[in-house]
Order: sequence, then structure tokens, then C-alpha cells
Amino acid sequence: MVEIPETGRQALDVDIMREWAARGIDTLTRHRRGVDELNVFPVADSDTATNMVATLQAAFQGGTPGLGLEALLDEAAGRALLSARGNSGVILAQMLRGLADAWNGDEIDAKGFAAGLRSATDAATAAVAVPTAGTILTVAESAASAAAKAAPFGLVSAARAAAETAAQAVAATPGQLPALARAGVVDAGGLALTLLLEALVETLTGSISTGALDLLERHRVRAVEEAEQVPRETGSEVFGYEVQYLLEANAAAASELRHRLTGLGDSVVIIGSRAAKDVTTFNVHVHVNDIGAAIEAGIERGRVHRISVTRFDDSAHHPETARHHAPAPTPTMESPERAVIVVTAAGVRGFLEGEGCRTVQAERLPDEAEAAAVTAERIAAELAAVRESGGSSAVVVTDEPVAARAARGAVQRARQNGYRVTVLPTGSVMQSLAAFAVHDPDRHFDDDVVAMSEAAAACRTGELRDESEGIAVLVGGGDHGVFDEADEAARHLADRLCEAGAELLTVLPGPGFEPETVTALSDHVREAWPLVEIQQLPAGDTEPLLLIGAE
Repeated sequence: MVEIPETGRQALDVDIMREWAARGIDTLTRHRRGVDELNVFPVADSDTATNMVATLQAAFQGGTPGLGLEALLDEAAGRALLSARGNSGVILAQMLRGLADAWNGDEIDAKGFAAGLRSATDAATAAVAVPTAGTILTVAESAASAAAKAAPFGLVSAARAAAETAAQAVAATPGQLPALARAGVVDAGGLALTLLLEALVETLTGSISTGALDLLERHRVRAVEEAEQVPRETGSEVFGYEVQYLLEANAAAASELRHRLTGLGDSVVIIGSRAAKDVTTFNVHVHVNDIGAAIEAGIERGRVHRISVTRFDDSAHHPETARHHAPAPTPTMESPERAVIVVTAAGVRGFLEGEGCRTVQAERLPDEAEAAAVTAERIAAELAAVRESGGSSAVVVTDEPVAARAARGAVQRARQNGYRVTVLPTGSVMQSLAAFAVHDPDRHFDDDVVAMSEAAAACRTGELRDESEGIAVLVGGGDHGVFDEADEAARHLADRLCEAGAELLTVLPGPGFEPETVTALSDHVREAWPLVEIQQLPAGDTEPLLLIGAE
């Protein structure tokens, strides 16, 4: 007997893709709180749906208009890679990469849809160092297999089979993963993926599937006493911190990093473009106790930036399951005499030293190896001076890749002598300033590193450069136009940073920037953005024409 294809749209094009993405974001947003409450693996940090929504928004909202399906997905996968947060966000970003790799035309039929799900599943599974049964990967595998079997009967049949089978796979996850059984819940990531697949079915047919919502209603977090008692498994409950950063390196270096991080912690996920050849950007995610070692493992292998560190606090999110999750490592007593050493070539060392920060001049030479060696000697000397003065620990903040590598060598030697020290690479001197601004020597060492890394990551930067064709405006490293006049360019830069949300602008003029232009910029910000505070640092001697940090 030949099955008759179900009615509905039987080809997926760019308009349907955009509609699916919008409906998926809306669906996950409406049910975000409920899905987050189910999040108990690998840690109960209540952010699975939140991270997936943020990843999808970064991927599809505000992109280039008028793209075809292939270009849209390629752009979306790239944007998701740079913005993904948390375990679920990183895995979803890699699934988008898998779709982009498989969907190479502007119209996808049922067979192509199934191939895309298979590519997405394989890409996500390959990105996870230790895939675990009973997670989003298991659900994706079931959905991809079901779509392939139903593909001969049309796109609607394939999409519906994927969604229905995904719901069944989610229902089975408590029997596969002890953490879920103990808490009496299903896997949050798998449920979120099912909601997205059901959003596709609704996009294609107009009918609403309720399998995921039924599961959500039945598996709300309930008291642990009502949950099935099963043996404890190993996992992230023994690690206190989530570390995430972007790494610019080659594929071989990323593979080495995966092995190193697996030895330091768990929940290791590293994603990047499959098409990368020499150098690409990887999004690195791991749960660890040693923050510094996780960051330095990346520094060994490439350029590390956009660092994010989160300290887990299970009890704040899941009082029902808190007793089953070990707390973050208990702080040890340590002397409050902690130093912050900012390593930079920018002309702000005098300002920082006046604020109580130690500084090291980063050497800039044509030979990077020679520059790193000179800088490393200076850092080692500064660390020795801190130790001799009674300091027990230090955070070395760097704003350039060469300085970060130099700092790593000096830090390793200091650690051999029992010194507590770590490297915190930032993307610019403005982010280094933001990190130092929140430094508190009375905090536990790891908590201080977390606060400083969060402040650096939250600081967006822009600059003006005097080039042959005019005054170039760059925001976050991207080109935002060229202007004839410096005052016009400065206003444009400030507006771009304020539009994205800012409470404070920190302005660092370069040696060639006129004081009158800085005054005019301050007046513009106060008039156009009255809720944004603006502060000016003393003019530097080596900066570009102008640097601005937005917090």
C-alpha cells in the first residue's frame, strides 16, 4: 500500500525558513521558563531554553535582508557560532552549521530536509567530547532517523515524523540519564528541540502539534522524594565553573584543546566552521574547577577572546534538586593581598598605576617571538616584585595575543613556586580597564576572576582610525563606515554603541585627537543619550585616534 503524502507545503525555501525561525523563537520564548525549570543536566543552572532562544535570535534577527536560503543559513550559522552561550546554545549553533552545510540550494525537498537533520545531528555529536545518552543529541538522532524513513512520502510527512519521534525520544530520556530520573523530569534540551520541530510542522501545515507541550506539563519539576531513585552518575556536579570563549586557531589546535579540556573538566563542546582550513573561530565550552588552566589551554593554541565565566549555584535555581548537586568548590582562606597586572602597549599605564594597578609595557616588535620573550621577562619580574612585597596571588590581564602567550609562560613559572596566578586575556585595553574596575581583593580568587571576566565580556568597544580615505569607524573590530571629519565619526561611533544599550561610555583619546572634539562628543552624548554617563581618560600616546568602551 502506498502512503498518500500529507497536505501542506512540500518544499522549504527562504521564506519558510524565516517563518520557521520566527515561530521557533516565539514558541521557545513563551515556554522558556517551563523548559528552563527542567534543566538538571549537566548542571541545574536553569538556562537551557534561555540560551537556545538567545542563540536563535543572534542567528536570525537583524541579519542581511534579501538573502537566499543557502546564504541565509550560512550567515545564521556564523552569527550563532559567535553568540552561542551555554551547553545548549553551543550545540544548537553547531546544528545550524550542519543544516547550512547540507542545504546548498534555495529550495529543499523531503529528502534534502532529512539530509539536513542528519548533518545537523552528526555535526552536534562530533562537537561534544563525551556524548551522553538521554540528551538533546539522542533526541536529534531519533528525529533524523525518522525523517529519513518518512522522506519518500513528502516534506510534511518527514517533518511530522521527526517531531513526533522526537517527542517520544524525550519521553524516554529519564530512563537513559540517571540525573533526569532522580529529579523526575525529561531532558530540557531535547524538549526544546522538539518544540522547534513542532514549530516547523505548524509552519508547513498550519496545524499545532502538542506532544512537547504535553511532556512539559507532565514533567514539571517535582519534589525529589517523588522521583525515581537511581544510582548517582558522574558529571558536572563536581565542577564549579562554566568557562566559554572564542578561539582563533586551526582545526588541529582545536582538536588538541578538546583533549586537554577533557582532562580538566567535562561538558566539553567545541564548535567551528567545517569549511575552515588554516584559521577559523571556534566557540569553546567546558565545565571546570580551574578557570585559569581552561583559559590558558586556549592561549597555548591560538588567540582567545570574549571570555565568559559563570559560577554555578544550583541551590539558587533548583531547591528541589540542590541536595543532589555538590556545591561549587569551597573557597580556601587566602591573603587579600592580590595584585592585578595589566599588560598593554596602550598609553594608559600611568592612569592605571594611579588607580593602584600594576602594569607591564607590552613590547611591539616586527618579530613576534622576540616581542613575546621581552614581554614575558617583564611580566616575570613584576610577578616576582608582587611576591616579594607579600602578595599571595595575581591576575594578569592582557589585551593582545602576543602578550597573552608571553603571560602564560611567566605564569607557569610562578605557579611552580606555589604562587596563585592566572591569565585573563581581553579583546582591547578598554575591556582590560573594565575588568580592573570591578576587581575586589577581598573576594575569593576564583570569584574575582569570574567578576573581572564578566566585566570584560560585557564591555563593547569601538575606535576611530585615521586612514588615507578618511576617519574609519570600527565597532567590535567590524568596519562601520568612513567619515571626512573626526567629530562626525566620533558621534557616529558613540551612537552605535549607545543604540546597543549602554550605561557608561569611557573615552580614551589618542595623541592626535583634538580636545575640542572630545568636548563636542561629550556634549552630544549628554544631549542625545541623557541616561548614559560619559567619562574621559587622560590622552594616551600610542592609541588609535579614539577608543570608546561601552558598559
